[in-house]
Amino acid sequence: MAKKTTAEKLATIQQGYTLDGPTIELGAAIVDGEVHKEAQVRLPLSMMNRHGLVAGATGTGKTVTLHMMAEQLSTAGVPVFLADIKGDLSGLATAATASEKLTARTASLGQQWVGKAFPVEFLSLGGDGNGVPVRATITSFGPILLSRIMELNDTQESSLQLIFHFADQKKLELIDLKDLRAVIQFLTSDEGKAELEDLGGLSKATAGVILRELVNLEAQGMEKFFGEPEFDTAELLRTAPDGRGVISCLELPTLQTKPMLFSTFLMWLLADLFEDLPEAGDLDKPKLVFFLDEAHLLFTGASKAFLEAITTTVRLIRSKGVGIFFVTQTPRDVPAAVLGQLANRVQHALRAFTPEDAKALKATVSTFPVSDYDLAETLTSAGIGEAVITVMNERGAPTPVALTKLRAPESVMGPSTDELIGGTIAASPLLPKYGTAVDNISAYEKLSGKAAAPSTGEAAPGRPPALDPHAVDAEARRIEEEILGRPSSRPLPGSAPIEWPSAPVPANAPAPAPQQDGMMGDLAGVLGGALGGGMKSMARSLGTQLGRELLRGVFGTSSRRRR
Repeated sequence: MAKKTTAEKLATIQQGYTLDGPTIELGAAIVDGEVHKEAQVRLPLSMMNRHGLVAGATGTGKTVTLHMMAEQLSTAGVPVFLADIKGDLSGLATAATASEKLTARTASLGQQWVGKAFPVEFLSLGGDGNGVPVRATITSFGPILLSRIMELNDTQESSLQLIFHFADQKKLELIDLKDLRAVIQFLTSDEGKAELEDLGGLSKATAGVILRELVNLEAQGMEKFFGEPEFDTAELLRTAPDGRGVISCLELPTLQTKPMLFSTFLMWLLADLFEDLPEAGDLDKPKLVFFLDEAHLLFTGASKAFLEAITTTVRLIRSKGVGIFFVTQTPRDVPAAVLGQLANRVQHALRAFTPEDAKALKATVSTFPVSDYDLAETLTSAGIGEAVITVMNERGAPTPVALTKLRAPESVMGPSTDELIGGTIAASPLLPKYGTAVDNISAYEKLSGKAAAPSTGEAAPGRPPALDPHAVDAEARRIEEEILGRPSSRPLPGSAPIEWPSAPVPANAPAPAPQQDGMMGDLAGVLGGALGGGMKSMARSLGTQLGRELLRGVFGTSSRRRR
């Protein structure tokens, strides 16, 4: 095959990136070592919900790429979600000022640069950092995601699903970690022995292991991430009064100490959006673009159920108008089933210092279409702020591979001032709604008898008897001291247990049949097999309630109690 001339290579890129509708302008193509501003590389706005990957070694410019894309999406009226791991993305709220170096770069790209500030909402997980607190209830979070944080094995995950089912059936609201702890403590107590046996597939030993892991989370200070008021993910879909999309920037100052919590909480936000949003079909622009940074944390050591749930969410949320961009170092960090759904690729430079690096480079090259570039050489020699790009065009076909010098952001590439961030948070319409945590009556209060007691002085029919709060809190204190090797910081329990509060399960509620025949029996078997041995036993016992009780959502999340 004859070698193409520079003009022929440029013509291929120009033709491939000539698009009809609105676009995200990424930069100018680099061909044979020269930047050609007449060959603009762009991404169709209508294809942003086909998902994407932004990858590259540390320090190659991935964060600046997210910054630049978020600005243009906001300008187009598309809300954006970003996880601000290093604190750099808060600069989106501050207009940048021109410099000689910046002006030279933008002129070489053909970019008409003007400094701008963008509408930013600052969020923080449970108030850990600067921003409006984002919390989830344990019920909404669901057993699969919680198992991921607790690093449970498949058997323990199935057992946790049984515990959630028990709480659902008994109307024990799981709002925060102490609610779930109280339910497990009840099931492992003498009073809960019969209930534990009725669940089937859940051993006292496994329940004890889950209880220990749960108290470990509390001992690490993670209880503040769970509770009420729960964050409504519809808040991520807002636009500013001027029509620009709001950029929701989640600050993560303690990522290094809680990486599993960070990645799993981001997945909860996506799962909750997936459950709530209606089908939208093909849109001119997405409803939301979600940048999922440090994506490798999601997949490392993940259970089969968790990986299947991620794959399903990525595959189906596209039709609801949400685009997901995974941000990581190499495509190898993302499972093949997920990677195959990422149509838009922005690959920054890779380094090949070790044999493992060389394997990652070879695998990355194999994921790109055939091109006029020697990709192995290009990917190892690309400079900061350069990336190899291919995206899906408006016809659904991949565009030509193009080494691209990326556009410069128009807001500050770095943190905004503390005064600006503080003022933005104080003026947020979300702060009055989510700023103050509340502790409503839920499973802990009911099981420890701290809610109002029934007038008869007896446990309500259909409910477990009240637990002695001494026993509930003392066990948690004992486990915490064993884990941390120091005295517990928990307050001493109160003086005396109170009876179980009223709000009985209806007396005429049908008892679950021990086994279902016909179609329902087959369905129970299929779902039980998919969710684990313990769930299979439970599925057969649920009868006609199977669909309503078991199908909490792709991740086991529940339907939201709308406020």
